[in-house]
Amino acid sequence: MDLLRDNELIYGRLLRIDQPHLIDRYNKALRAFGLTPTTLLNFDIDRTGFSPQVAEELKDPQYLDPFEVNRRFIILTPEQIDLPVVHTAFSNTGQLIFEFMTANQRAIDALTIKDVIYGEIEDSVSRVEDIEDLLSINQIEFRVLSAEDVLGKAAELGTLVDRLKQEPDAWRDDAMLNRMVDLAKVCGDIRENALVPDQVIFRHNVFWTSHFGGVYIFIDKDMTTVITDPDAPGFRRSRPWQVSYLSLQDADKVFRFLASTGRIELPRASWIESSGYLEHRAEMVVRALIHRADPGRDLVTLDKVWLQTWIHTNADLIARDGDFPFLNAAKREIAQYGQLKLEDVSPRQRFLAVRARPDHPDAWLVNRLISDFVPSDFVSRYIFNKQGFYRDYEAAEESWKRQVVDVLKTAYLKDKAAFRQRLYGLTD
Repeated sequence: MDLLRDNELIYGRLLRIDQPHLIDRYNKALRAFGLTPTTLLNFDIDRTGFSPQVAEELKDPQYLDPFEVNRRFIILTPEQIDLPVVHTAFSNTGQLIFEFMTANQRAIDALTIKDVIYGEIEDSVSRVEDIEDLLSINQIEFRVLSAEDVLGKAAELGTLVDRLKQEPDAWRDDAMLNRMVDLAKVCGDIRENALVPDQVIFRHNVFWTSHFGGVYIFIDKDMTTVITDPDAPGFRRSRPWQVSYLSLQDADKVFRFLASTGRIELPRASWIESSGYLEHRAEMVVRALIHRADPGRDLVTLDKVWLQTWIHTNADLIARDGDFPFLNAAKREIAQYGQLKLEDVSPRQRFLAVRARPDHPDAWLVNRLISDFVPSDFVSRYIFNKQGFYRDYEAAEESWKRQVVDVLKTAYLKDKAAFRQRLYGLTD
């Protein structure tokens, strides 16, 4: 993974923590979790406070996620809201942290001046043993603590202020007034500075989780849909009137679900021709075929002329695979008729020509699911499905790893937002 790290394709854009007082606060949170404090003089953190260097030091990549449920978090600074999340068992952990920090911005701004915020994102279960446990999670609650108990002291001060207002003789209680002065020295004027987060409960609607090899859960008004390996514990075990179970190997049923619920954008000229989507898919397919035919070949220096020559020379191989001819035929049909009819297209190949509907709230998760059916497109997998991408990458030959890094650097990293907008229609 060193090549990815050197090119900022893993653990990129994290926040460097090197100030002694922040390291001290981080260690207070670690101790509160029952963990060994770090001896590092600097390390990087993501939005949740996870640090790859601390994980390596502790020899525990799950130190903030011990059972892959009820995720822990450490907030040292409001700046964390703009960071990525690089280690999580649930795809929506980053979004939940973002919503929590956005909803409680004033409190977090004030608290992190003096203290570290830490705690757990509590689900309704403490262990995930089968799919039913995942289905029981419909909302989460942030259990929020602070090392110096500024939160507790602010709550105590608020209670004393209420008492002073409501009890006519409370102002005669010198002990209470002195306590209020002491608390105010720590908390400041709580009438002006909100120190207690007031929104801590959030919905847990749609998500992917790493449990059982990967589970997608989509919650609609009348039906919850689970997409995973049929061997996952609890698959099709209960509530068939409420829960639809789809196999991740059943491309046809998964595609029909996404289409019928309006989560995908079908191949039409209105977006296909301007996006270069089919051309991108075709290039990914050809690169994968070249690697399969000649695993040791260094593909970093390929140019379009060489690629075109290889395509003509290996026409039989390309025809047997079928994906490149399909994409060319799709491009011609869309140019002629404005759309591509998918009725006669094999279920797996349909995923080559569709993307998540950009304006749908589940767009990122749907693009992640699509990437599971198009493993040759490592760019899409990197963008939407980093766990799958890293798994594929670790198993690859060194020559393929160099090509992957080169393509990601030249095609995606130069302007990630523009690339996502052009190919997937996403603006955030």
